[in-house]
Amino acid sequence: MEMDFPVINMEKLNGDERGAVMDQINDACQNWGFFELLNHGISHELMDKVEKQTKEHYRKRMEQKFKEMVASKGLDSVDSEHNDTDWESTFFLRHLPSSNMSQIPDLDQDYREVMKEFAVELEKLAEQILDLLCHNLGLEKGYLKKAFYGSKGPNFGTKVSNYPPCPKPDLIKGLRAHTDAGGLILLFQDHKVSGLQLLKDGKWVDVPPMHHSIVINLGDQLEVITNGKYKSVMHRVIAQTDGNRMSIASFYNPGDDAVIYPAPALVEGEEDKGKLYPKFVFDDYMKLYVGVKFEAKEPRFEAMKAMESTNPIATV
Repeated sequence: MEMDFPVINMEKLNGDERGAVMDQINDACQNWGFFELLNHGISHELMDKVEKQTKEHYRKRMEQKFKEMVASKGLDSVDSEHNDTDWESTFFLRHLPSSNMSQIPDLDQDYREVMKEFAVELEKLAEQILDLLCHNLGLEKGYLKKAFYGSKGPNFGTKVSNYPPCPKPDLIKGLRAHTDAGGLILLFQDHKVSGLQLLKDGKWVDVPPMHHSIVINLGDQLEVITNGKYKSVMHRVIAQTDGNRMSIASFYNPGDDAVIYPAPALVEGEEDKGKLYPKFVFDDYMKLYVGVKFEAKEPRFEAMKAMESTNPIATV
């Protein structure tokens, strides 16, 4: 199955194969919810620095804390499946609309600088990908960025995770299955230790680790804006008995007050209003999502539709 996973060589967008690559991206958005980018324009040297410093930071600042957490919860000796715990060590960096990088106390200055540089490159790449999606959807260039903008611009942040070796991966997931609430997710993952899987046609499929790639996946907001033409997809991380897996996931999300709804150009002529996705304020969706992240997305959409029917939102 791995061989079928959509891998996009972005260099080919600049040549005769552009049309075929755009079709490949469109198919991935419709049928996978994921694709993997090569030659995406972020330098390998920068990515190597990010990886080196992320792994050093885990060893110096987080590994012992994780071991203490495991011991305190008795997770290393569980004898039944745990559905309320993830085998991961994480911290969060916020970039937009304002950065919290200087407020995180135990980051070395070199690490702060390299993550700032990486975030700038990822933001550019996110907006480039959104415009490729606009082109495929027949939307005007910049439509998705504008839809995410709200009054203060998008929310953009990074979840830095490590998935240490797990003695009982059959009983504890690295990260339980979920769809992502937001917009566009850009993942820099370990190229040696696997674990990320997505649900396709009822089967769990590995997302192949590839050196210097960026994995893209679509969040719930893009499913809403495209009225289901593109899909967010359930995915999970399987803990491994060997190897510490690095995962740096950056989320390019709508602003808190952005009003999210299907793009009018994509629903013209849709007579069955029941087939339309809801309209809502992004922050309201996030408040709901926090409590039900590891459940199916469809009831979330229905809940937002019910909220819309009792409290309609004007489109600015």
